[in-house]
Amino acid sequence: MGLDGIHPRVLRELADIIAGPLSIIFQRSWEPGEVPVNWKLANVPIFKKGKKKDPGNYRPVSLTSVPGKIMEKIIPEVIEANLGDNAVVGPSQHGFMRGRSCLTNLISFYGKITHLVSQGKPADVIFLDFSKAFDTVSHRILLDKMSSIQLNKNIIRWVSNWLMGRAQRVVVNGDTSGWWTVTSGIPQGSILGPVFLNVFINNLDVGLEGVLSKFASNTELGGVVDSVEDGKAWQRDLDRLESWAITNCMKVNKSRCWVLHLRRGNPGYTYRLGDETLESSPTERKLGVMVDSKLNMSQQRALAARRANHILGCIKHGIASQSREGIVLLYSALVRPHLEYCVQFWAPQYKKDMKLLKAVQRRTTKMVKGLEGKMYDEQLRSLGLFSLEKRLRGHLIAVYSFLTRGSGGEGTNLFSLVTSNRTQGNCVKLRQGRFRLDIRKRFFTERVVAHWNRLLREVVTAPSLLEFKKHLDCALNHMV
Repeated sequence: MGLDGIHPRVLRELADIIAGPLSIIFQRSWEPGEVPVNWKLANVPIFKKGKKKDPGNYRPVSLTSVPGKIMEKIIPEVIEANLGDNAVVGPSQHGFMRGRSCLTNLISFYGKITHLVSQGKPADVIFLDFSKAFDTVSHRILLDKMSSIQLNKNIIRWVSNWLMGRAQRVVVNGDTSGWWTVTSGIPQGSILGPVFLNVFINNLDVGLEGVLSKFASNTELGGVVDSVEDGKAWQRDLDRLESWAITNCMKVNKSRCWVLHLRRGNPGYTYRLGDETLESSPTERKLGVMVDSKLNMSQQRALAARRANHILGCIKHGIASQSREGIVLLYSALVRPHLEYCVQFWAPQYKKDMKLLKAVQRRTTKMVKGLEGKMYDEQLRSLGLFSLEKRLRGHLIAVYSFLTRGSGGEGTNLFSLVTSNRTQGNCVKLRQGRFRLDIRKRFFTERVVAHWNRLLREVVTAPSLLEFKKHLDCALNHMV
C-alpha cells in the first residue's frame, strides 16, 4: 500500500461500497486534468541484488496509492480507444505488451537469426542496454511523442499533471528520509510507467538496417555480416542508436553491451558505440537465457539444472516434513519454474541434457516417503507430475498462441502456412521449411511443425477460425 495506508484487500472486499465514491474522485480528476497530490508521492527503494550495503543495488520502485493505480489502469484503455486501430507500439517491442513475452521475444528474434545462419551466412548479435531507462525518461520529450501520435488533448493534459510535481522518499526499517522532488523519469511500480516507456522508445528502430528486437529497454540488434559492407552497415546502425540516445537524453550502459559472433568463418568485425569499442563474448544472457555462439543451448540447460538442484537442496535440508503434499507444492512453486522458463526456446535435444534435467525430478521423487519401491514413472503418476521429456503440450500451446493470438503479428512471419484448401485444418496448417544445418532443424519453429499438423488431423475440419479455436482448445486440454 502507498502513503494513504489503503491496502488493496480493503478495496477488493469493499468494492461495492467504494466503487461509487472512487468513480466521483476519478471523474473530478479527469475533467480538469488534475491528479491528487498524494497520488504523486511514493516510498522507495526495493533491494534488487548484490550487497545490501551498496546503494547501487537498490531500485527506486515506487510504492504509490492503490486508488491512484486504479485510475492509472483506466488511462491505457482510454488511449487505445482514442487511437482505434492505430497501434501505439510497434511489433519489435515485446515487453509489457499483451500477447507478447520473453518467450515470444526470444523465438521471434532468433527465428530470424537461425534462418540466416542456416543459409550458410555468418551473423552477429549485439546486446544493448539503456542505463536506468525508467529514471531518465524526459517528461518534455515523452509529452511531445504522445502529441505526435495524435492523442486526445485531455489525455495529454492529465498525463502531464501526473508527471509533474512528483516526490519520493527512502524508507528503511521504518525510518524515512526527507522528500526529494522527481524531475525526470516515470515511476517504476506504477501502471502507466511501462506503457510510457514503450511509447518513449518506440521509434528506436527507425532507419535501422538490421533486425532489432526490444523487451522494454533491453535491445538486440542482429543480422548478416557476410562482407565489409555489412560490417559498415552495422556500424551505421550503432551510430544511429547512439545518436537517438543523445537526442532523447538517455545513456547506453556500455559495460553491458556485447557482441556475439555466430557460425564458423565469421569475420569477427569490431564495432564501437560512441568512443568505446564493444567487446565480443562467446556466451551472453538474454532475458535470463544463456545463448552462445553455437546456439546449442547446452549451457542454459546446465544452468537451469544447477539452479533447480540448489533450491531442491535448500528444501531437503530446510523442511522437516517429507509429506507428499508439501514436497510437491514446494517443487511446483520453487523448482519447476527454473526447468520450464522459456523451455520452448531452449528445449533439450541431446540425451545428456535430457538426463541432466531428468535427474532433478528423480531427486524430488526420492524425497517423498512411501514411494521407495515404485518405478520412476509410477512415482510421477502417484505425485501427479509428468515427465520433463513430455513437453509437447506446452510447445503446441505456444504455436497456438503465435498463430491465433497474433503475438504482435509474428505468427505469420515465423511459420509458413499451407495455402491449399484441400487439406483438413488448412486454415492453420504449417509447411515444413528447408534447412541446411541442425541449428535450424532443432529450432522451435521447425521441430514443432510435424507435431502441430498431426494434431490438426485429430481436430475436425472447421469452417472458420473461431470454430477451429474451439475444437483445438478442447484437444489441447485433453492432451497429457
